[in-house]
Amino acid sequence: MDFRKGRSREELEINLIPLIDVLLVIIIFLMLTTTYSRFSGLEINLPTSESPAAPEVPNEIDVAVTATGDVLVNRRPVGAREIAAIADALRRAAPEGTKPPVVVISADAKATHQSVIDVMQAAQRAGLSSVTFATQAGK
Repeated sequence: MDFRKGRSREELEINLIPLIDVLLVIIIFLMLTTTYSRFSGLEINLPTSESPAAPEVPNEIDVAVTATGDVLVNRRPVGAREIAAIADALRRAAPEGTKPPVVVISADAKATHQSVIDVMQAAQRAGLSSVTFATQAGK
């Protein structure tokens, strides 16, 4: 028995309405999340210079702390290990009329922790707030 004889075969079709709905949602999402920015500016051709750039003089004070606790400011030994004496040496080493220099502390690996703290306190008393430490690259 063939029950399909009277029925005509339906053609298959793709329903495009859900596909269009999904694509519209994706387009709206992309439009909302994309940032548009305009860069406006003028093209300027700057003149060139043939002179070499002036060497920049670093504005820093080198402080070395030896293994025995002696302090050297810009390679000149400070007579005493007291904070006041170190602060006076730092004030003398700081150039006048410029921005405050950076104090670079180079401490020996065997120097006591207290001697490095004394140098930091002396820099604070001298009015030098920028302190950094010099290190050596590992072997």
